[in-house]
Amino acid sequence: MSEKFLDKTYGLSTTDETRDHYDKWAASYEAEVSENGYVTPGRVADALWVKLPEPQTPILDFGCGTGLSGLALRRAGFEVIDGMDPSPEMLEGARAKAAYRALDVLDLHDPEPLAKAAYKAITAIGVLGTGAAPPATFDLLMNALGRGGMLAFSYNDHALADRHFTGKLNEWLDCGAARLLFREYGPHLPGKDMGADVYVLEKA
Repeated sequence: MSEKFLDKTYGLSTTDETRDHYDKWAASYEAEVSENGYVTPGRVADALWVKLPEPQTPILDFGCGTGLSGLALRRAGFEVIDGMDPSPEMLEGARAKAAYRALDVLDLHDPEPLAKAAYKAITAIGVLGTGAAPPATFDLLMNALGRGGMLAFSYNDHALADRHFTGKLNEWLDCGAARLLFREYGPHLPGKDMGADVYVLEKA
């Protein structure tokens, strides 16, 4: 029986620990999330397409992992997708899918890894939350967008229960720096009885 990694994810604390975890998980990642019914990539991709039905608009899939999110974005209608992920092993899986125009390793120690206003939309699918990207990543993504740019992302039940993550979202909304275009709670990993909110924000 292959080693299981999913339940260990939510106890990770440092960036290096997280990258190492995902490197080790890469080979069995898709099988494990699939057996638990992972549906969030499709939910986020479909939500973004409703707000931005532009096939040729370049999309950045931040934290793309093995490329399940890239496939979901392609199924939704997007044709120009770039991916970034801190795990080289995960990126190997993404390369095999031919869903991306370009794939790059994300340097977790670079305070500004994203070019400003390079993309009209950024996705962070299953990325922001406990055991993955920390709350400060929300600011990084929003600051990388130009005015009118969109961030499509998910918060699973763990993130929704953590005020540091929900607080980041509310900081942008409460001061009018972003506008909420879409929010819907639904399934995330049904096999773990876990749900998630899916959001689309527009930067003011």
